[in-house]
Amino acid sequence: MKYFTVLYSAPVDTLDEWMKKPEAERKGEEAKMQQEWNTWLEAHKDAVLNTIALGANKQVTKAGVADARNGLMLSSYVGAESIEDVAEIFKDHPHLGIPGATIDIMQVRQLGELKS
Repeated sequence: MKYFTVLYSAPVDTLDEWMKKPEAERKGEEAKMQQEWNTWLEAHKDAVLNTIALGANKQVTKAGVADARNGLMLSSYVGAESIEDVAEIFKDHPHLGIPGATIDIMQVRQLGELKS
């Protein structure tokens, strides 16, 4: 078994527009997306080991620390035999219903392990 980090993102402009929607409309659409997410997760519960929400971020550079914005929304940790297997289970993920949304998949290894 190999392990993968999955990052869910959407354009910052899309997220800003989303927050401008009337709250009742937004909450209704969020509830629908949550139901779709739960259905998808139930179908893939053996592979998706955990998922966390990502919040506001700081960016650290040689020049210092500053507030920053990016489109990263969530992260999952997934166990599978290959990156292709992970891509296959995420190809119909409800997150992709957000305009411009992407899902990035990266194999993870402890530092010092041989590259595969």
